[in-house]
Amino acid sequence: QVQLVESGGGLVQAGGSLRLSCAASGRTFNRYRMFMGWFRQAPGKEREFVAAIRWTGDSTHYADSVKGRFTISSDNAKNSVWLQMSSLKPEDTAVYYCAAGNSISYSGSDYPYWGQGTQVTVSS
Repeated sequence: QVQLVESGGGLVQAGGSLRLSCAASGRTFNRYRMFMGWFRQAPGKEREFVAAIRWTGDSTHYADSVKGRFTISSDNAKNSVWLQMSSLKPEDTAVYYCAAGNSISYSGSDYPYWGQGTQVTVSS
């Protein structure tokens, strides 16, 4: 099993920044074979892909809606993945989830492990 714990959400004004973190652990966790993704779900909307990274950090992917504003990175020493969010917009308001899987994918169904989510609210 793999356990994922997100933190760093909160309330921020439009144009501001937040940094989300995802700490990974578990007996079957092997960071060298895993890909980490961030997804988000706003009220009344479907879950959507935000960003993903190979744990080694040499492959990153972003949704068009966040490209240039969000940066995903990994910290091997801390078994953590970060999502730095800048120039936040009200439409970025959602619950953000960290997920782990064995391949890069834009589909949440390809990630078997999920965190509990952290709320991000961007006020206008």
